Amino acid sequence: MKSSADVHSPAVIDSCNIKLVDPERVAAVHARMPSEEDVVDTADVFGLLGDPRRLKLLVALLDGELCVCDLAAVAGMTESSTSHALRLLRAHRVVSVRRDGRMAYYRLDDAHVRMLVDLAVAHTEHTDAIHPERNQ
Repeated sequence: MKSSADVHSPAVIDSCNIKLVDPERVAAVHARMPSEEDVVDTADVFGLLGDPRRLKLLVALLDGELCVCDLAAVAGMTESSTSHALRLLRAHRVVSVRRDGRMAYYRLDDAHVRMLVDLAVAHTEHTDAIHPERNQ
């Protein structure tokens, strides 16, 4: 029977004989590495973009602000699920809201978000992704 130490210890074939091939480059990369908190926050943003329904909402907002009802119609979602998705996106400063009376109009928060969405869509439009998990 394997002990917990056996399960968690790395395999010998996974170890490097040379610990640093280019120490100067490693130091330079390490110096410009964002803080752990910033890396986690960035991963959270990519996680938000990784949901097809939320991504549809963001693509819809590339053309400018829309109200929740219009976003729901464009994305094929209920108003409730649209509102929930927008709350998550807003909490991470991916979208912002403008209120006009009882109406709420959402827009992409800034040019960085627009660039992320534009680049992601452009990337998929010019590449043929391999999806082994999908049946052909």
